[in-house]
Amino acid sequence: MANTYFKFKQFTVHQEGSAMKVCTDACIQGAFTATYIRNSLPGVQEILDIGTGTGLLSLMLAQQCSARIDAVELDETAAAQAAENFVASPWSGRLRMIREDVRSFSPAGRYPFIITNPPFYENDLKSSDHQRNAAMHATTLDFEALLAAVRRLLTEDGQFSVMLEHKGFQRFRQLAEAGGFTLRVLLEVHPSVGREAFRSVGVFGGEGALTTEQLVIHDQHQQYTPEFISLLKPYYLYL
Repeated sequence: MANTYFKFKQFTVHQEGSAMKVCTDACIQGAFTATYIRNSLPGVQEILDIGTGTGLLSLMLAQQCSARIDAVELDETAAAQAAENFVASPWSGRLRMIREDVRSFSPAGRYPFIITNPPFYENDLKSSDHQRNAAMHATTLDFEALLAAVRRLLTEDGQFSVMLEHKGFQRFRQLAEAGGFTLRVLLEVHPSVGREAFRSVGVFGGEGALTTEQLVIHDQHQQYTPEFISLLKPYYLYL
């Protein structure tokens, strides 16, 4: 597959290979989480991105806040591309790429905010493509292992953002709440008008009331909705 460059207003994301595509889902999580941090946690100074892939989420957060961001990625190819993207971005001084398994990652201190876009499907049938399996299935980091890493790396009063397939999110939420986390903000993403939610973005933290929002990507004419355009317009070059 040819190299692809995803052109945003202030940076270009370089990706290579079908297993690490930059997708609309991740852009929604990045934009929604960046808005949440800007409005609710403006003073956050450090962020951890678990499983950064090509670095998209870290770049989107860096555009909207002044925090230092550490991005951990195990896959060698993805980590190399993320490092390249970070260096080429306007925020290279605040972005650090760490190629390591998050389960053995031991930073000097904990992080007040963590973002992660983990594998979607824990138990679904897998394809014969090992790299695609790692990207789409919890073959290297299941929900329990991810939550254990978050619990170890998050400050006591910290919060974290996660995006999952809608059904998988329900299981993840149960595990997170059983482990002492509370779902604070929920964004349910619908592919188009009249269709059920297919992705969920959640921000978890300590005790607090739950705020639920809805986002519909396409209207009845398969055009982007005003809400989607408003959310992604700060990033997309053409929208």
